Amino acid sequence: MIVLRIYRVAHWLHCRRVPFIPWLLKSFNRIVFAVVLPPSAQIGKEVLLSYEGLGTVIHRRAVIGDGAIIGTGVTIGGRSGSKNVPVIGTGVLIGSGAKILGDISIGAYASIGANAVVLHDVPEYAVAVGIPARIVRTNQPQNIPDYKAFLEGR
Repeated sequence: MIVLRIYRVAHWLHCRRVPFIPWLLKSFNRIVFAVVLPPSAQIGKEVLLSYEGLGTVIHRRAVIGDGAIIGTGVTIGGRSGSKNVPVIGTGVLIGSGAKILGDISIGAYASIGANAVVLHDVPEYAVAVGIPARIVRTNQPQNIPDYKAFLEGR
């Protein structure tokens, strides 16, 4: 995935306090792929941004765990009156158009429905949908679908 490769280079440079180039790479991603992915954000391994992150906005202090799958048009950002931003756990699925806002935590392997507006913590393995998002069920660890298999056409 090109967007994440560019981000990783920008993040590496940002961590080493190289001036200007990380900003330039972030701007390239913004212009070419319509994704806001700051080099200061912390993004884990094997994260998937659907359609190269088209329309996705990620806050500069956001933390995204390994193996997360993020749909198009997702916003992971702050909220007025709150200094902290979301922390997304390992293996989380975030549907297209979802908004995850404020000082909240999304637990490992949770699923966020398309266009949900998440304003409160979501526990591990939970499924949250709606505006504002509410928990509709909690999956068992052995029943978590392999979302990447769907994407690869297995």
